[in-house]
Amino acid sequence: MRISFLLLLSTTIPILGLAQNPAPKGQLHGNFAMMWQQYNEDSLIGARVPEAKSALNSYGNITYNYGDFTAGIRFESYQDALLGYPKHFYGTGIGSRYARYNNDNIDITVGNYYEQFGNGMILRSYWEPTLGIDNALDGMRVLWKPYNGIYIKGIYGHQRYEFDSRLINGQGIVRGVDSEINLTELVPSIDTLGKLKITIGGSFVSKYEAGETFEENGEVFRLPKNVGAWAGRAKVEYGDFQINGEYVSKINDPNADNGFIYKKGEALLVNLGYSKKGLGINLNGKMVDNMAFRSSRSALLFELPINYLPSITKQHTYNLAATLYPYATVINGESGMSAELYYTFKKKSPLGGKYGTNISLNFAAVNSLDTTQLSGMDGLVYGYERQSIGLGSTKYVRDFNVELKKKISSDWYMGLTYYYFEFNTLATPVTQDFKGIVYADIFVGELQYKFNAKNTARIELQNLQTDQDKGDWATVVAEYTYSPNWTISLIDQYNYGNNNTEARVHYLYGAVAYSKGSNRISVGYGKRREGIFCIGGVCRAVPASNGIEITLSSSF
Repeated sequence: MRISFLLLLSTTIPILGLAQNPAPKGQLHGNFAMMWQQYNEDSLIGARVPEAKSALNSYGNITYNYGDFTAGIRFESYQDALLGYPKHFYGTGIGSRYARYNNDNIDITVGNYYEQFGNGMILRSYWEPTLGIDNALDGMRVLWKPYNGIYIKGIYGHQRYEFDSRLINGQGIVRGVDSEINLTELVPSIDTLGKLKITIGGSFVSKYEAGETFEENGEVFRLPKNVGAWAGRAKVEYGDFQINGEYVSKINDPNADNGFIYKKGEALLVNLGYSKKGLGINLNGKMVDNMAFRSSRSALLFELPINYLPSITKQHTYNLAATLYPYATVINGESGMSAELYYTFKKKSPLGGKYGTNISLNFAAVNSLDTTQLSGMDGLVYGYERQSIGLGSTKYVRDFNVELKKKISSDWYMGLTYYYFEFNTLATPVTQDFKGIVYADIFVGELQYKFNAKNTARIELQNLQTDQDKGDWATVVAEYTYSPNWTISLIDQYNYGNNNTEARVHYLYGAVAYSKGSNRISVGYGKRREGIFCIGGVCRAVPASNGIEITLSSSF
């Protein structure tokens, strides 16, 4: 955007002030966050120390609202970025700025914005600072509600690529339109019993990037300048039942992710659900085939993703299950299914006891695609042919878990969880020490005691057993809370089953946090093991570290 944000803000506020009678009062809001880390040498765990010895990630959002007008700006600072953070983050400056006008029927944004079409499989721009993901669009977005039950979105812009004391966008242009119709709102008479909700939607997204040519085996190939993708989705809810699904198709898009083949991409996501008080059932199916979609054909990993492919496996929260073998979607191709059951045994029943008992079961299976490799020129151009949407011959992951949560008394709470994993480390390379399938059992016990209204203690005991990779692990987590201000926590991870006895190290880390209102500060010190950090099925590798960490957050 060539229009100065401050100029736009200074010229728009007086105009809006004259248009409103009486003039609405402006409101200023914001939030700030910082994480500073000091690094120490630790050869036992392979901790690396940068030349500066420390690193800082920080940002501050400031938002001004005046009637129907909103403007925002985000300052960012990386001095340097924390170890393990994706590249393309340096210096201090403005990383985001926008102006927005919104009333009952129209919503217009210029500058940076985030948007998602459907489930995100065709378009999702979002910001996740803890992972280092920011693929904000920079241009213009229009949301329009022409009639009750009809919603239309239009987007046009470049994607954020990197930050070097200022926002730097990628060269590719992304444009798209999405429409959604809520038939129940549009035609209320179709819901005669008050239980039916029907929503249908469709999207089209395309990217433009200057074309190139390359030569292979004596053949000259031209890379397409414009690549389009379309999607259709539907959701039907009736009482306690629901079904929703989305299908995405993308034309030939040779890129670094797929080895520059010209095969079209496809994805299918289906969910069946039943939910009532005390019972929930979900069945999911997913197929992804060659659906890497970026505004730069040479980009990889976190760089310039246009879409998002949700993982079908459960996102675990306990340490060993969440960080040792977390599964994320294989964007070039996978097929899978999952099932979940949630049930609450009623209070005063034989299994429910005085307070009731919650139990959940989850199973997910993901394999490679059912494909045949093509030969000759067809193999060079298209790579492979998919035979069905079913499971292929290569196992990627099996994830079974059962969880029991129970309040034992007014003071005591208990949780028990069991996990069984079969994890292909070639499909998702979360470890450098083993190349094959890991078979693992994980047992977790959690106990919490409430001394009084202010004092609570909690402990977790975790154990992972496997004959592969680094062997068995144990983790202890202890936490004490003095509400509403203080929290003290301690975690010890121990790789007691490692065949290399020198690698049997206690990763001990302690932290103290103080909160008051919207302000929070935390100070921690100790060892962090090398592992994987995931949010919403998107993961990044975190290197081993030893040192002190200080985090600060505040909002107003």
